[in-house]
Formats: sequence, structure tokens, C-alpha cells
Amino acid sequence: MVKLLVTGGAGFIGSNFIRHILKEHHDWYIVNLDKLTYAGNLENLKDVEDNPRYRFVRGDIADRELVDHLFREEKFDFVTNLAAESHVDRSILDPAPFIETNIKGTQVLLEAARQHGVRKFLQVSTDEVYGSLGPDDPPFTEESPIRPNSPYSASKAAADLMCRAYFVTYGLPVVITRCSNNYGPYQHPEKFIPTIILNALADKPIPVYGDGQNVRDWIHVEDHCRALDLVLQKGQAGEVYNIGANNEHTNLDIVKTILRLMNKPESLIAFVKDRPGHDWRYAINPAHIETTFSWRPQRDFTTGLYDLIIWYTANRIWWERVKSGGAPGVRGEVV
Repeated sequence: MVKLLVTGGAGFIGSNFIRHILKEHHDWYIVNLDKLTYAGNLENLKDVEDNPRYRFVRGDIADRELVDHLFREEKFDFVTNLAAESHVDRSILDPAPFIETNIKGTQVLLEAARQHGVRKFLQVSTDEVYGSLGPDDPPFTEESPIRPNSPYSASKAAADLMCRAYFVTYGLPVVITRCSNNYGPYQHPEKFIPTIILNALADKPIPVYGDGQNVRDWIHVEDHCRALDLVLQKGQAGEVYNIGANNEHTNLDIVKTILRLMNKPESLIAFVKDRPGHDWRYAINPAHIETTFSWRPQRDFTTGLYDLIIWYTANRIWWERVKSGGAPGVRGEVV
């Protein structure tokens, strides 16, 4: 039995990743360590909570005693670190939680992995560590310099550098992935695409920063999870793998596409004051992971958006509870 620790598994990407691993690897056992902050929701994993190959533990990755206890108890083969404070606007208001979780928490996990001899440590990062691109700049590669522009991306960049240090100094088998913007089911309602869908469903104004011309590369969370699975198993220690879908769109174009798919008027668009340090463009060159593992994204973007509109429409109870702050019943240990 292969034992995998997934941190932040009750979040958007984490819950989709756990579901993917349980489906694809019938001899894998997963421990999900999650603090259950505003972004963590056990209802994201309601369909697997009784699976005998899944265990939930409520706790903080920055808690050294708890993390060490889990590593001694379970003797993990692999670690996938998805636990992170990840909302840029929140990091601008208060950077402190981002330092605690994204930097200190990652170091605590790395040290436990070193002490207990894990086979592979996968750090799930973001393309935001590279900073911003101009309209005509080539997409980021793994060799692009790290130039974060927000407290959130700075904290993720620091965590990536700590991972590199543990690989170079201690020989810990660490791999890092940096992915473009994700979309898909179970994404928190405060995020960009869910906000568009839910506001459109309610015929409410859809806030768009600045002139809406900021560009992002979008990938479906299921394609991201397939890539993470490959890198976790086959990635070379010390390597960075960029994950993207060559799918660049302006924010305004995405809003208009969703409104068209929902038969809603563009008069719902409401331009608002731009946020501080708003990166102009992100774009990922995924050639490294494509050539190394023959990985390609499979989900068409427009089809994926249409499917997501249907999902949010059908899962009103889920997102209403999240938006209202209603806490699901906690099933699992507090170690």
C-alpha cells in the first residue's frame, strides 16, 4: 500500500486531486491534513469520506508536533503540499497568514519529510511567482526568474526556494510544479470564474478590475490533477515543471463568454478600481512536462466553462453554504 499525505486536501485543487488519486490508484492510501480555514470544506469530499483508503485529519501544517506525529504514525511514501493561503486580495489586506502557512508551514513539512525519509515531496506552486508579462513577452519557462509582485506570490516564491534549499542541502527528493489559473468544480465562490457564474445566476453586477484586459492562462483542474499525479510518480528530484494549457484569455473575454453561455446581458459587467500590484499577464510554456511525460490538457475551455455553469447551477446548496460561512460537520481526528 502506497501512503500519500495531501495537505490542504479539503480545498479546491486538493479535493479534486484526492478524488483523482483514489480513482486512479487502487493501492494508494491518502491522509488529508487540512486546517479547514475559509477555503477548506469537507463537503468537497463528501463522496469519499467513508472510503477505507482515505483519512481526514484536521490540523495546521505549521504545527511541528502534529506534523511529526503524523509522519511517525503513517510512514508516508509521498507528500503533496497543496495547503496554502491563496487569495491575492486577502494577502494585500493582511500578509501575515500567508507567511505563517505558505512559508513556515512548508518548512515544517520539508523537515518532517527529511527526518522520516519520504520518497518524493511535491510542492504545488503557482505561475504567479514569476511576476508579470508584457503583451508580447514569451510565456514563462522553468528558467524564468522569480519576481513575485503580491504578498501571496512572494510567500509562494519563498516556499519554492525553501524546497530548493532542502533538495540542494539535504538531498530531499523535492519536485515543484507551477500551474496557471485553475477552474472547475468545488472552487471557492469568491474566485474569479465562480463569481461571474454566481452573480450572473442572480442577475447581479459582475465586478471586473480595471479595463478587464489582464490576461491569464486557464487550465481545468482535472488536467492539472493528472499532471500532478505524473510529476509525483515520475518527476526528477530538484526539477520544476510548469503546467499550462496554452489557453490565454483576457478577463473581459471570459466574462463575456460566460454571459453568452448563460444567455445573460453584458450590461451586468461592472468595471471597478484596479487592485494594487495587479499583474498584467501570466502565460506558461508547458513544453517540459509535455515532452517529458507526453502530457497534454484534455478539456476544451468553452466546453469546460459550460459544464461548470451546469455544475454550479446544480450545486446551489453547496455554494450557498460556503458563501454564508456555514461550517460542515467535521468528520475526522483533531490530532
